[in-house]
Amino acid sequence: MAAKDRAQGRNQLRVGRLVKAHGLKGALKLELYTDNPEGRFVPGAEFTLQVPEASPWHGKTITVREYRVMNGNSVVFFEDIDDRTAAEGLVRAILWIDQDDAEPEDNAWYDHQLTGLDVVRDDQVVGRVVRIDHLPAQDLLIVRPAGADAEREIMVPFVEAIVPTVDIEGGRVVVTPPAGLFEELPDAAVEDAPSDDAAP
Repeated sequence: MAAKDRAQGRNQLRVGRLVKAHGLKGALKLELYTDNPEGRFVPGAEFTLQVPEASPWHGKTITVREYRVMNGNSVVFFEDIDDRTAAEGLVRAILWIDQDDAEPEDNAWYDHQLTGLDVVRDDQVVGRVVRIDHLPAQDLLIVRPAGADAEREIMVPFVEAIVPTVDIEGGRVVVTPPAGLFEELPDAAVEDAPSDDAAP
């Protein structure tokens, strides 16, 4: 998980996404991007909203009224969101919180820590991280392959299965990408094709 470096020199951490309205009293189901939801979603906690520019919530913050776990789902109530219609206006919003460097999340890094790191596969440097794209579903490491022209970029899903190791001090991330992500897949081996001159 990567934290986006926001405007005004603040570091902010992405901690959740509002998935859908829940019930009739303004609650929203929450997809968590934090290991400590009880500590993050306390009453009075304020979040910056990432929403489309056309949204009436663009550029605004929102304050937690209550956080619950209901039937195994994380559910949050916000101040001034009192009914389902108001809650539906926040669906798909991403929640960011000011993050003190002294209180790091587990497995969370800031964009500026990741940008410029070498990308290593099988002990070989295969590229360099040039930026991080934050999408609703997941973060992507944007990697410029080693020796490639300046235009080529590879989008690497920033998930533990593909990026198992982030070594800030060592200046590298280790990747275990699926075949074809960093190179063109070879054509199917000719010897595997059936022979046309086989005896009848």
